[in-house]
Amino acid sequence: MSDVIDPKAPAAVEVKGGVVPYLSLDGAVKAAAFYEKAFGATIAAQYPPDENGRTMHIHLYINGGSLMLSDGYPEHGQPALPAQGYTLMLPVADIQAWYSRAVDAGAEATVKPEKMFWGDVYGEVRDPFGVTWSMNQQA
Repeated sequence: MSDVIDPKAPAAVEVKGGVVPYLSLDGAVKAAAFYEKAFGATIAAQYPPDENGRTMHIHLYINGGSLMLSDGYPEHGQPALPAQGYTLMLPVADIQAWYSRAVDAGAEATVKPEKMFWGDVYGEVRDPFGVTWSMNQQA
């Protein structure tokens, strides 16, 4: 269940994690819905769409941490650019379950989970918004 934020009186929600990724995507509401299905995300808070259908802020909880999303706002210096040069990593206890759920939801399988030279099981998927998600299960 999400809390829709009143822009005039934003509700405070707990920010989880030491570093919080904030992604500017083309279709933040669709991305949040995908992350719910693919990664078990829950929406902590969300601003309603503006008159152009863009959402300035969505706060998700995924795997014990926070992830924040917005649509691009090029007129404010925040264009939605293709994802590149980063990966979001999920430390998980059951990599096959996480990986399968993401692929079943529509993520592209890019690195199937397998035991790596460092001893852990590791895999990667790419979501429909171009974001690469890695998963690591410690040995």
